[in-house]
Amino acid sequence: MVKLYKKLRLVDWILLAVLLGLTVVQVWCTMLLVDYTKDIITAITKVSLNLATTGDIWYNGGMMLLVAGGSGVAQMLVGLIASFVSANLSARIRTEVYNKVDGFSIAERDKFSTPSLITRTTNDVQQVQMANILMLRMAVAAPITAVWAILKIQTASTQLTVATIIAVVLLVAFLALLMVFVMPKFKIMQKLVDRLNGVSRENLTGIRVIRAYNAEDYQQRKFEEANEKITKTQLFTGRMMSLMSPVMMLIMNGVALAIYWLGASLINAGDTDYATVAAFMQLASQIIMAFMMVMMMFVLLPRAQVSAKRINEVLETPLSVADPETEQPLKEVGTVEFKNVSFEYSDSDEKVIQNISFRAEKGETVAFIGSTGSGKSTLINLVPRFFDATEGQVLVDGVDVKNLKQSTLRRLIGYVPQKGVLFSGTVKSNIAFGAPDISDEEIVAAAKVAEADEFVSQMENGYNSAISQGGKNVSGGQKQRLSIARAVAVKPEIFIFDDSFSALDYKTDKKVRENLKAAADGATKLIVAQRIGTIMDADKIIVLDSGKAVGIGTHKELLTTCDVYREIALSQLSKEELGL
Repeated sequence: MVKLYKKLRLVDWILLAVLLGLTVVQVWCTMLLVDYTKDIITAITKVSLNLATTGDIWYNGGMMLLVAGGSGVAQMLVGLIASFVSANLSARIRTEVYNKVDGFSIAERDKFSTPSLITRTTNDVQQVQMANILMLRMAVAAPITAVWAILKIQTASTQLTVATIIAVVLLVAFLALLMVFVMPKFKIMQKLVDRLNGVSRENLTGIRVIRAYNAEDYQQRKFEEANEKITKTQLFTGRMMSLMSPVMMLIMNGVALAIYWLGASLINAGDTDYATVAAFMQLASQIIMAFMMVMMMFVLLPRAQVSAKRINEVLETPLSVADPETEQPLKEVGTVEFKNVSFEYSDSDEKVIQNISFRAEKGETVAFIGSTGSGKSTLINLVPRFFDATEGQVLVDGVDVKNLKQSTLRRLIGYVPQKGVLFSGTVKSNIAFGAPDISDEEIVAAAKVAEADEFVSQMENGYNSAISQGGKNVSGGQKQRLSIARAVAVKPEIFIFDDSFSALDYKTDKKVRENLKAAADGATKLIVAQRIGTIMDADKIIVLDSGKAVGIGTHKELLTTCDVYREIALSQLSKEELGL
């Protein structure tokens, strides 16, 4: 929690100083209220004995109302300042967590998992905000009230003070015992929230597959299991916390009875009067309430502390892919080169890519093919630095990608993922996603290259037609074509197609490639594909097998020199179609 307070602004610290002053005013008013209560009781007694006038009662009563009003106003302002500071701090924390996650590579995102990152950005920040509001209202007021009341109470009876001390000791002992049982449950609460979010997200994203396989009951059991665990934990903490109210009331009523009983004895003995006992009762209540607020804060703090720790884990995670301090200037145009590149995941001892070397010149088409799991997508993801090579160098335009800023590098690249990803908005906004200043004519031209103009024109509002989140209102092939159009729209030096033609029929696949050749002839194209027909015209084909390059050459060369490529080709096309 302390680390998060470093994010407070100067204006926040000024407001906290004002909050401290207002809290002192509030406590001062509360203590004055005790004095005026004592005075009005004394005045009433004197009036009944004809020793004073009713004017004394009206005066003390009026001062009580004035002081109570001042205390209420101060308390209201304290609440407003606490809410303002906490809400703004939480907003900055959310922004920092979002920006940090936005800079994560795939490795960091896999480390935390998407549901956990969502929980940390929302629920964890909310827990910290709620704790901060309570702390700003309690952590300052409670100690001041307790100390002030104790100083005032010392002037009264020793017997009454002992009764109050016993009540405070009992209260602290109970709350300490409560914390011992509740704190461990609070620590696991957020992990259970992560789990519940993960199951819910899995159910929603995979709803079609779940229904297709009649697996609703299976998924329902998974959800119920996660839901039951978090419910049991919440019920346990709720039941334990529910003991607080009756125990507090028991202690409060007990100390009241003790004070009045002892006070009656002292009044009979002539050692004190009723006004003093009544004032003492108010002070004792203030002391007990202050200690209760402090202990309540310590009960609520553990869950917020767990949340703060989870937030700091995200903020303090070092980025595996970071910008260099000094960026090197580009030396070439449209070239990509791998020099003895190997890659392995941080949690694996086995290399996914092993000693890959090749060079793509400006305007060339280099294709990658191989069996599932051979490392094609991993290799292609090293170019835009979604990962960094663990060995060797990846060069773009003659410069190691590690010596380029990510924004500079990615401005050179038009990336089309294996799964077409669209965002909520319109067709136009999705195509212009990487080039917001692009003209309408250029958007249409990009759509025509991707063979998307025909179906977009038939949509009700054309390029202004709405696209739902994830592109759920268009087909897989349409999503891929719009994704290709988005890449074309940025006019990159280098295209990366990560199996981006898989959802297209052969005719559309061929037409899109022909359009790309005509519209972006000077751009370098790196293509991952499963279909021989998609890559047989490439200038260079790299065949991968278990992360190794087992063949490099043209389609015709590999048919005679690479058994793996020949096997893949014959599994898709006949010998006659291959010219064998």
